[in-house]
This record gives sequence, C-alpha cells and structure tokens, in this order.
Amino acid sequence: MQLNKVLKGLMLVLPIMAVAACSSKKNTNDDQSGMGVGANGMENSSSNLSSEEQARLQMQELQKNNIVYFGLDKYDVTPEYMQELDAHAAFLRNNPSYKVTVEGHTDERGTPEYNIALGERRANAVKMYLQGKGVSADQIDIVSYGKEKPAVLGHDEAAYAKNRRAVLVY
Repeated sequence: MQLNKVLKGLMLVLPIMAVAACSSKKNTNDDQSGMGVGANGMENSSSNLSSEEQARLQMQELQKNNIVYFGLDKYDVTPEYMQELDAHAAFLRNNPSYKVTVEGHTDERGTPEYNIALGERRANAVKMYLQGKGVSADQIDIVSYGKEKPAVLGHDEAAYAKNRRAVLVY
C-alpha cells in the first residue's frame, strides 16, 4: 500500500519535471537592452555585436534566394541569376570572415561520373562569377553532389529542372 502511494507520487512528479526540463530559459540581458551605456567602455562592444547581428540578418535574407538553376547539360550562369549573385558577392566582400559553400547538383539522368563532373562545373561557374565580382577565393568552397541530393523527387521535366541547380550555403 505504501509502495502504491510512492509510485503514484512519482507518476505525477516525473512528467512535470520532464516538461520543466524542456522549457527554455529567458535571457535576462534582453530586458536591459534599453539601459544606457556606462563609462566602462562597453559602447564599442555593443556596436560590434550590432554589426555582427546585422551581418547575420543580411545572410539570413540572402538565404531566401540562394539557388541558381541551369539548363539541361549546361553550367553557365544566366542573366536572370546575376542580380541574386551580385547581392551574395557584395555580402561576402563586406564580410570577409564569412565563407560560402557552393553545392552543384544535377538531375538523375546520366552516369554518376558525368553528374558529379557536371555538378562540379556548375558550382565552379558560380564560384568564378563571385570571384569576378571581387570575392576572395578563400571565402568560397565548392562541392558536387551530382544526382545524390535531389530537391524534388520525380521523373518528369519539371522535377528535373528543379534538380539542375547550384546552392549557396553559408
């Protein structure tokens, strides 16, 4: 009988503890953001955090337009993607500590060797475009996945068109 009460108590307490352990902590520094800066030199570090945060937000915005699509068996960057890539180039020039990986992808047609090579040429075409806009080669890595990571599963031209791409990943 005594064991029954202990088990019932544990059955009530354990789920409550599990839920409490999963909750996130509120950052107490957020509540003090409106306070003035003291004379201890913290003004410079807060402006650095501000510029880092701005760069992070700008990078997140760029991630919304980070795909360049290609034609069948093509790897040239078409004019419709140049403005998008110009924005990425400007971001990378202004933020030399950031790096980008350009992933080259293909549709499922072709041999694995051909698709890996074509994916690499697509990634390299985007890299060369960014370098032509002043981005340092040290900031850009390339990788080819060939047909191994399709964006869309399917065996029609619409699916193939979505899979022939290069993706910029920060």
